[in-house]
Amino acid sequence: MSTFFTQLNLTAALIFIGFVLVTLMITRWAAKRTRTTRDFYSAGGQITGFQNGLAIAGDYMSAASFLGISGMVFLSGFDGLLYSIGFLVGWPIILLLIAEPLRNLGRYNFSDVVSFRFQQKPIRVLAACGSLATVLLYLIAQMVGAGKLIEVLFHLPYTSAIAIVGVLMISYVMFGGMLATTWVQIIKAVLLLAGATIIALSVLASFNFDMTALFAQATATHPKGSTIMEPGGMVKDPISAVSLGLALMFGTAGLPHILMRFFTVKDAKQANRSVLYATGFIGYFYILTFIIGFGAIIFLTGSPAYTDEKGALLGGSNMAAIQLAHALGGDVLMGFISAVAFATILAVVSGLTLAGASAISHDLYARVFRHGQASEAEEIRVSKGATVLLGILAMLLGIAFEHQNVAFMVGLAFAIAASANFPVLLLSMYWKKMTTRGAVIGGTLGLLSTIILMVLSKTIWVNVLGFDQALFPYEYPALFSMPLAFFGIWFFSRTDNSASAKQEREAFDAQYIRAQTGLGAEKPVSH
Repeated sequence: MSTFFTQLNLTAALIFIGFVLVTLMITRWAAKRTRTTRDFYSAGGQITGFQNGLAIAGDYMSAASFLGISGMVFLSGFDGLLYSIGFLVGWPIILLLIAEPLRNLGRYNFSDVVSFRFQQKPIRVLAACGSLATVLLYLIAQMVGAGKLIEVLFHLPYTSAIAIVGVLMISYVMFGGMLATTWVQIIKAVLLLAGATIIALSVLASFNFDMTALFAQATATHPKGSTIMEPGGMVKDPISAVSLGLALMFGTAGLPHILMRFFTVKDAKQANRSVLYATGFIGYFYILTFIIGFGAIIFLTGSPAYTDEKGALLGGSNMAAIQLAHALGGDVLMGFISAVAFATILAVVSGLTLAGASAISHDLYARVFRHGQASEAEEIRVSKGATVLLGILAMLLGIAFEHQNVAFMVGLAFAIAASANFPVLLLSMYWKKMTTRGAVIGGTLGLLSTIILMVLSKTIWVNVLGFDQALFPYEYPALFSMPLAFFGIWFFSRTDNSASAKQEREAFDAQYIRAQTGLGAEKPVSH
């Protein structure tokens, strides 16, 4: 026990314990106010636009972003910016195309929207599968970040860190629902923005806020020299670069845990405000991660205090921001940043788990297996059980994918969201001729092609499964899977001449009115 406490960063421990205690108090407070399914899934629709914008930013500013992108910039320089820009560009798409009709059409999650005028059972099964695949990949990234962080910070075994995160996230979701998750995200977003700002300003202050001098020093220090300022260091072929860009741009509008947040506000006006606030916070944050990554190159490269005998960063590239915090501010700053990063993981996995649990309980159990006849108490009980199962599965997957870059794993989650969720969601709101058959076949093509190509790529086929050579030569599948989904929806909808297809097309006018105004049209009867 004494050895543990001599290695423990007490500042980080105190901050982390304080955060956990505050969030558990919030969870207890939220539990007293969470009585109905609307309370559990959408916080009763009482969150303001500004609060929701901060919570969305908190969901988006994950540990995968903070640790992974700064680590990518540390390793590859300019190419790390591709992730930052790609993540940010998705928000105008949500603002212009998604936020308002989504809020007007849905109740708890995006499957409520895509099933508005279509057959409930096949659509909700598809939506649940797409949601769960996205959520699980995103959860893997968060769990890996948590394990590596605790290894560096507390010198605990990787599996112990995974278990701590799993137990806490299950507690937040089971007892506090969306209300607790939202306020945990808000607190975490403020702390993370403050911490990243401190590190970035410290880096810039070392160069008198001269970005040119910062980049010049980075190129002089990095083993790759000036090539870090050129594209192609990380994503080595144009097809993978375009594929990654598509996934990041359009995947944002298909992330189930982000889309759920638009139902926590009272109307479409507040939903749009949420996007505007979130875009500002997220854009500012990604500028900071870029500066942090280049700062890590300068202050950590070749330093025996932060690298091993081979020159590799202690704890891996994902720990670049944490090690930089120590180089700039000692144990105090490192403790604060580490605790905030760990709090980030706890908050994001809670939102992800809630989204996954809603797919199981609201879509599969209540709508598919019980045909809409489940009581609110039943649905919440199933959702809490699903939360436990997802938590255990996330822990197991986090252990299995221990050595993967967390930002890369998030990129794969975005590929599924862009290929399986986004095409179905977008066309269900804007294309009159779309039918259930087209949605199910097209969405399934997008989902399966993404997963298959991911498994056959180097990331899983070689790095995880141990084969010598990847069967799919590119790192990201969205360039292939996303058009396949759109084509499948278009072709199988246009060739659908069934009686149900005719009813679905006729119901589009009522859906369109409601999507634009939120008034004047009741939900068509499911058939």
